[in-house]
Amino acid sequence: MSFWTAMVVIVAIAAFVKMRSDRLRYAADKREVFHADERALSGEAERELADLRKRLEVLERIVTDERGPHRLSSEIDALRDR
Repeated sequence: MSFWTAMVVIVAIAAFVKMRSDRLRYAADKREVFHADERALSGEAERELADLRKRLEVLERIVTDERGPHRLSSEIDALRDR
């Protein structure tokens, strides 16, 4: 094998290693962004779930309380105005 052939092989191997390293780094960065988005969505989902639980408690209280139909109607209207 001549000197120049060896140089071409070494450069080709170095280019392949660099390309592979960049591809793996890009994939790792992409996974990190995905996990950050997932954590943000998880926090948003927790807040929405807490809000829905509060609304459900209000609706359960309205339905189970022993009040007249007029009072029930006014509370439903009040919830619509929110």
